[in-house]
Amino acid sequence: MTDTAPSSSSVRRGIWCQLGDPIATRIAATSGAEWICLDAQHGLFDRAAITASLAARSPDWAVAVRTSALDAAEIGYALDAGADWVIVPLIETVEQAREAVAASLYPPLGRRSWGPLTPLWGRPAPDPIMANSRPRPWIMIETAAGLDAVERLVDVPGVGGVLVGPNDLALSLGIAQDDMLDDLRPESPLQRVLAATRRVGIGAGAFGGDPARGAKMAAQGFRWVVVGTDASALEVGIRAQLG
Repeated sequence: MTDTAPSSSSVRRGIWCQLGDPIATRIAATSGAEWICLDAQHGLFDRAAITASLAARSPDWAVAVRTSALDAAEIGYALDAGADWVIVPLIETVEQAREAVAASLYPPLGRRSWGPLTPLWGRPAPDPIMANSRPRPWIMIETAAGLDAVERLVDVPGVGGVLVGPNDLALSLGIAQDDMLDDLRPESPLQRVLAATRRVGIGAGAFGGDPARGAKMAAQGFRWVVVGTDASALEVGIRAQLG
């Protein structure tokens, strides 16, 4: 696995995988992306697709899974199958953040059940202590309520990072997404998230979705930036080949 510690000096460019296809996932992971995320919320990654993609992964890929919800069984399964970390959507309260952490960690730090799947495809089972020391769950800030609580959410022990979902956040705040991305004032929504993560020294990521918006997220100061999706990359590539 590549380094998944937050970086203050470089942008880690990610590809958001929606298609639920292990071959498309492999192409995304080996075409220059520094990390990928398998989307089980607004993508086609069910348990079978997550399993097939992670069973075929190379050890040097950095792979996250966005679960469909705050669901302990879903979080545990993604980690059992070999995801490096999970991204949990729609977190708005300290209790929800604590639940996400507890579902990601083995006792005594959490409530994750033991059941790694990696030995099924010839890889060693993780050591529980080592697994608990690996990258912790990231929480998504994508509502006005989540933004209002962000300073408290990042203080929850075990939260590894915050990923902003700008589409839903802009809708919840009643503002245009591009206006939010262009707002560099210290009190702006995105700068508020960044200030909170910097205070506690955890990762800060954002869904750009395309290179232009990804560049705006990087300019804001986010270091883990989604610059595209596997579906959009396929469309752009086909259009380019057709001239």
